[in-house]
Amino acid sequence: MAISRAQLVKELEPGLNALFGLEYKNYENEHLQIYAVESSDRAFEEEVMESGFGEAPVKTEGAGVAYDNAQEVYTARYTHETIALAFSLTEEAVEDNLYDRLAARYTKALARSMAQTKQIKAAAVLNGAFDTSIGGDGKPLCATDHPTLGGPDLSNELTVPADLSETSLEQSLIDIAAFTDERGLKIAVQGLKLIIPKELMFTADRIMKSTLRVGTADNDINALKNMGMIPQGYVVNHFLTDPDAYFIKTDAPNGMKMFERVAMRTGFEGDFDTGNVRYKARERYSFGFSDPRGIFGSPGAA
Repeated sequence: MAISRAQLVKELEPGLNALFGLEYKNYENEHLQIYAVESSDRAFEEEVMESGFGEAPVKTEGAGVAYDNAQEVYTARYTHETIALAFSLTEEAVEDNLYDRLAARYTKALARSMAQTKQIKAAAVLNGAFDTSIGGDGKPLCATDHPTLGGPDLSNELTVPADLSETSLEQSLIDIAAFTDERGLKIAVQGLKLIIPKELMFTADRIMKSTLRVGTADNDINALKNMGMIPQGYVVNHFLTDPDAYFIKTDAPNGMKMFERVAMRTGFEGDFDTGNVRYKARERYSFGFSDPRGIFGSPGAA
């Protein structure tokens, strides 16, 4: 249905002082703090987890050497979605508007809607990290029992859920340092960035930037700051919905990923019969994760 003069009554009359409601600033590109972005040229992308070898055994004198197998473990699939939105203006609405160029105003609103949709979809993976964001191993993104091939289960979630604090953050980093590969060999992974909802920004700032420990009368140093842990600091994602949950992005490769299939494209066309002009925006992308070692999370104590 086209936007007609019936929806723009005040803009057809003299005496209007201001139009407002479309000038707000946006939280832009917050997904880039979470995901590595890659391009795609197909309907979906797949990434396969491979296992290496286990610990090498002792070879006794005169005995044959032991052989081990490597294999594919699971496949993570990224299925691209098509995101599109459009609007239409009647010829009369454009002609009779006294105050603004309708097309310019509403194309900006269209771009804003498309941009915010991308942020909502990006955050949805973390919003569902503990229940609905299922990976190639059949487990949620954050779980204490990711199955491995011959090694112990991988845990990228606090065993006892806890709110963000100095203690819980330190335990999270200890757990990240204990990560192993699919065969149980230790891997060097560290936390790079703390990702939090807006409700935790003051707590995070006190914990990470104070010279001394927070909330204690002891004159102890802030070990997190002194040791240079979480070198990229913290970022606030305004589209996270759980006020207690927090996440740590690690330097494990092939963790959180976004695939861009088709970049944002806009277009417009006029209709000969009605004179209406239609405007459309469209893009294709997907968000997901391959290796759950790329993130560590806690849902909070509540």
